Amino acid sequence: MKILMVLNDSPYGTERTYNGRRLAINLVAKSAEPDPTSVDVFLMEDAAGSAKADQSTPNGYSNIEKMLHGVIRRRGTVQVRGTCMDARGLTQEQLTEGALRSTLNNGQR
Repeated sequence: MKILMVLNDSPYGTERTYNGRRLAINLVAKSAEPDPTSVDVFLMEDAAGSAKADQSTPNGYSNIEKMLHGVIRRRGTVQVRGTCMDARGLTQEQLTEGALRSTLNNGQR
């Protein structure tokens, strides 16, 4: 099964993006062979900042970047809308390892 999750809230400040990532991790973690679940996370608007590398959070707070790595490690993908990256001054080099610049047409750009 293939699942696409589109997230657009900021990485911190609300629980929507956090809960979306929790759901994505759980979906891929509980998938079983021979029909594994593939989860693609598409970050747009303020959620683009979720994929920024080297996030530092206080003790007791969830680190969204580390949660994205959990999706990637389990055969999921993390794509960030390029227009939203540009609007927030993010470059591909500033994205966490494994996250890719993308477009709404689902092609890298």
